[in-house]
Amino acid sequence: MEQLHDLRVSRIIRLPSPGELKANLPVDERVAGTVTGSRREVEYILSGQDKRLLVIVGPCSIHDVASAREYAQKLAELRTELQHEFCIMMRVYFEKPRTTVGWKGFINDPHLDDTYDIEHGLLHARKLLIEINEMGLPAATEFLDPISPQYVADVVSWAAIGARTIESQTHRQMASGLSMPVGFKNSTDGRLGVAVDAIRSAMHPHSFLGIDQEGYSSAVTTKGNPFGHLVLRGGPKPNYDAESIAAAEVLLAKAGLQQSLLVDCSHANSGKKHEQQGTVWNNILQQKIAGNKSIAGVMIESNLYCGSQPFPEDRDKLMYGVSITDECISWDETERMLREGAAMMRQVIQ
Repeated sequence: MEQLHDLRVSRIIRLPSPGELKANLPVDERVAGTVTGSRREVEYILSGQDKRLLVIVGPCSIHDVASAREYAQKLAELRTELQHEFCIMMRVYFEKPRTTVGWKGFINDPHLDDTYDIEHGLLHARKLLIEINEMGLPAATEFLDPISPQYVADVVSWAAIGARTIESQTHRQMASGLSMPVGFKNSTDGRLGVAVDAIRSAMHPHSFLGIDQEGYSSAVTTKGNPFGHLVLRGGPKPNYDAESIAAAEVLLAKAGLQQSLLVDCSHANSGKKHEQQGTVWNNILQQKIAGNKSIAGVMIESNLYCGSQPFPEDRDKLMYGVSITDECISWDETERMLREGAAMMRQVIQ
């Protein structure tokens, strides 16, 4: 009889189970304290009990562990310095959605050479997340593959469902079981309704196929996630201005949801030009000073050095600390923006 399955599969490599990876790279009390404490901070900010601004800032994607670690050390110091105005988390993105094809991120291809050493990617992604949390710096990421959270979600304090997966039932189900607050981005064409639908869906219990800590196929039943919220990332036109924020507030209110949202300073809101992120940032802070209550946080794409560099490219030719995906602002610019922004936020908090 002819083969009926795996006709277009070239190889299958068995990976360690989530439980095995966690046993190899366990979480200690300090890391657990960073994760649980920062998750609670985000919940208080989203509910309006904490007047600070959530700031999720860091590289568009992680491709080099050494530069990510250096960035984290700098950001950890700034988090402590500005803790009264901001709840700062590092953007630590290991998975990259693609419209067609391209590099899918560190977990999928950590060596940047199409060898797809996923076991290495999972191991070093978890190791880096633990190291960052050991600094007292919480981590934020986007979950793209529905299996990867089992390996790393326990060391993540905020998660995103991206613009390209916002209508996916799989991702809404996954979000309903995640242990941290989840931000849902508006779609790439600018629609907010699909993100609102996703928030409402993830608030409810779901049952679906997944894997357990031993890696066995399992029927997973979730409780629902009460801390879903909208992330405005722009579309054919930016949506960070006061008029767009007001429209989002109305939509959230009509859906019976908390009028609490984040604004992405990058992506379509900046036209993918790193120089424009500062414009969005300043506009948001001015709206906060003017009395806006719904903007709970912002996202900023930042790296050690500004801009981006072409990829794919020979890894030996890549510049240290420069993004290989979207353009980022430099660390110096990040530091300046956050310090100046903290001075503005004192007018809101006092």
